Amino acid sequence: MERSKEEFLRRFGEDYGYPNAPKNIDEIRASEFKRLQGLVYLDHAGAALYSEAQMEAVVKDLTSNVYGNPHSLNDSSMATSDIISAARQQVLNYFNASPKNYVCIFTSGATAALKLVGEGFPWSRESWYMYTMENHNSVLGIREGATALAVDIEDVKLHGRQEGTNESSVRILKHSVQRRAEAKFPQDGMIGKLSDNAYNLFAFPSECNFSGQKFCLDLVKVIKDDAQKIFEGSQGGQWMVLVDAAKGSATDPPDLARYPADFVVFSFYKIFGYPTGLGALVVRTEAARILTKTYFSGGTVSASIADIDFIKRREHIEQVLEDGTLSFLAIASIRHGFNVIDALTTSAISRHTTSLAAYVRNMMMDLKHENGVNVCTIYGRDIAKVLSLDLGATITFNLRRADGSWYGYHEVEKLACLSGIQLRTGCFCNPGACAKYLGLSHSDLLSNYEAGHVCWDDKDVLHGKPTGAVRISFGYMSTFEDAEKFLSFLEISFVAKHKSSNGKCQLSTEAVPLSGIGWQQLAGNVQLKSIMVYPVKSCAGFSMYSWPLSNMGLKYDREWLLKGPSDEILTQKKVPEMCNIRTFVDLEQGKLFLESPRCKEKLQVSLAKNSFWEMEEMNAYGQRYEVMTYDDEVNMWFTEAIARPCTFVRCSSSKKRSCMNKVGREGQCRDSESKLTFVNEAQILLISEDSVHDLNSRLNSTDMQKDYSGSGQPVLVDAMRFRPNLIISGAKPYVEDSWRSLQIGEAHFTSLGGCNRCQMINLDQQSGQVRKLKEPLATLASYRRVQGKILFGVLLRYEDCIMEDGEEKNGKERWLQVGQEVYPSID
Repeated sequence: MERSKEEFLRRFGEDYGYPNAPKNIDEIRASEFKRLQGLVYLDHAGAALYSEAQMEAVVKDLTSNVYGNPHSLNDSSMATSDIISAARQQVLNYFNASPKNYVCIFTSGATAALKLVGEGFPWSRESWYMYTMENHNSVLGIREGATALAVDIEDVKLHGRQEGTNESSVRILKHSVQRRAEAKFPQDGMIGKLSDNAYNLFAFPSECNFSGQKFCLDLVKVIKDDAQKIFEGSQGGQWMVLVDAAKGSATDPPDLARYPADFVVFSFYKIFGYPTGLGALVVRTEAARILTKTYFSGGTVSASIADIDFIKRREHIEQVLEDGTLSFLAIASIRHGFNVIDALTTSAISRHTTSLAAYVRNMMMDLKHENGVNVCTIYGRDIAKVLSLDLGATITFNLRRADGSWYGYHEVEKLACLSGIQLRTGCFCNPGACAKYLGLSHSDLLSNYEAGHVCWDDKDVLHGKPTGAVRISFGYMSTFEDAEKFLSFLEISFVAKHKSSNGKCQLSTEAVPLSGIGWQQLAGNVQLKSIMVYPVKSCAGFSMYSWPLSNMGLKYDREWLLKGPSDEILTQKKVPEMCNIRTFVDLEQGKLFLESPRCKEKLQVSLAKNSFWEMEEMNAYGQRYEVMTYDDEVNMWFTEAIARPCTFVRCSSSKKRSCMNKVGREGQCRDSESKLTFVNEAQILLISEDSVHDLNSRLNSTDMQKDYSGSGQPVLVDAMRFRPNLIISGAKPYVEDSWRSLQIGEAHFTSLGGCNRCQMINLDQQSGQVRKLKEPLATLASYRRVQGKILFGVLLRYEDCIMEDGEEKNGKERWLQVGQEVYPSID
């Protein structure tokens, strides 16, 4: 890394690290961001991070001063009013806006500021709302009140008018008109004849939150001065300009003295991390006066009478547009954030962050697989490798495999988390930029939605195309070491290099039928070593020497679950304490026994299905279940056991569970043929003890793959960490991956492939505490990753109907027993 840093500093040393600030970047990280030790934070476009000194100053301020409700005249109220006035001026200074021409309206964030403009703008039937395709959903939302038109900026050389001509320096490509029922529509092919009194609005971001592309702010003057020429055929009317500075304000706040936009919106947490839930609308005084409001609230009126229609609104623009009591303690906190930025200066922050982005972007463009295929597809302008700092501090990309297929962004995010790297994936609420750069047509987008894809889900590749992307973004406290760790992560995790097989078994994720299979016994006498049953989903299970099977797998396995007040399914991911609820099923007594260290009494639940129980339907894992509910006494026991309200329900086994979505594609559940209880994917999970031994040897063989407990001892996991139903021993590690089916005693099973593991296996089942580090999942990811899944163990379907003499027979109830030999069928 030293050699790389020397090269980096030769190229970017004048811009990196704040050499002229009170503290350089290394001192800032060491003293102000100790919480980032071992963590690489690359989502500054999503939220900036607050510094320790900033928060210490906030706490000192709030604990040393009394700030009261500003809607009064006492001393504490007046102190608050003074703080608010000073904060407004500080905001105007940040954007170089004169208080003679602009006012600062505090809102709950950039979105609320946009909503204020959209709802207060004087739309008429002849008004137009135009916006660039690369805009946040919160900007798109304004179109619901007007006839709207999305446009692309074709010519990015926006430097005012062309020298020696009267023509505008911007060319605009118009998309289809989005007509509103109440609007008076112009003829197709032209914007239309506008009256001199019509107000129109044009919106664009100072920096695209998807690609990081910076829009030239000369566009403000171009639109305001030459709209009629640019939009071909419009006459009359006044064009106003809105700039969404939510992304760009952290490094390049618009200079409103040079670029007099009418409206600028932003959020403070995007600049310096704290406070959240606070933003502002910086608005030209003349533009503010045309905004109208119907609703009035406390603080916005000088006088009103309750029982007659009399109201006198206040005259000051801020007082008219700010409803109710402002978040005055949050407003009092922003000066401490601005102090941090002022000490560094925004120009130095911009140079620092873009130098890191330029370095990483160039290194990513060099990444290739062994066969020469490029690993990274970077979105934004069509650029060759550059040294300039004009591309911003954001890099958005997708990754390709050596065969040209796409890695899903969800896989990248999952592996990044395991490597201690925080980044962002998806479309970032910017559907226009996402579709533009990913090459998604309207039919692609609609087809993806029909396939079940919605914002924030994990359907990252559909029909061979990415549905979103991966985004990294640098902030003022980002370091070269952060950049290097990210680049190392890409190379280790996604660059294909020649590897020998080392005798490892080929991983399988495909299910195969039983027909035509001959049984083979592996050398070494593979045996069933343990049987585990988990009656209540995510609670502790119990081990038995022998246990019956049913058409749903192991009898009573995951037949019950707990759900929260909003019908959400409770698991150890949300409630780690659930692993401390011990369970046992007594077949002779016909009862489920439960106990918890938080409950004095044990709970007994009858296994008999009482016809008087209440039945209801519920959604679980995308499917509909018919469930039986219990009385308040049972629910209160579980509420006490996990220290949160919950309801205990039992699955009815009367119907098969469908695992297909509405367009017939496979859903979350891989076993679409069997009756299932509240399992995630399949009836039974089988774990090989020998594969666990191999995992442990890897956990402790390499320093990079160690995860230490508080005692300083390397992590060792046992098979129970994976919550298996069946544990076998006597097989070679991972040979179970190649099994197509198997027989244990008289029971036949079909293999459905590997089990995709998640953070649940990082939970210590003995203590009920979530491990802060990443093992064993991180080590598994290094050698058990297939098509975005980290596989360990195999999923089985119990074949309760078998073929005998050419006929399908459902025989007597079958039992599994510890010590039985395992006879797999191998491809």
